[in-house]
Amino acid sequence: MPYEPGSVQCRGLITAKENLLNAMNSLNKIEKIDHIQIQLRQIYKELEEIHEGRKVIEREL
Repeated sequence: MPYEPGSVQCRGLITAKENLLNAMNSLNKIEKIDHIQIQLRQIYKELEEIHEGRKVIEREL
């Protein structure tokens, strides 16, 4: 990710998102776990929204 983290919160969110991507890639070839992939994508999207909010807050500081 090209974004340079500006806070502990952003670094944590970036790490969590990267770990989720790794988990999704690892599970990609396993059959009959589509429901888990969907949940992981939803969690990733939620973390992305939180991260975007943190970036806005930090730009205002």
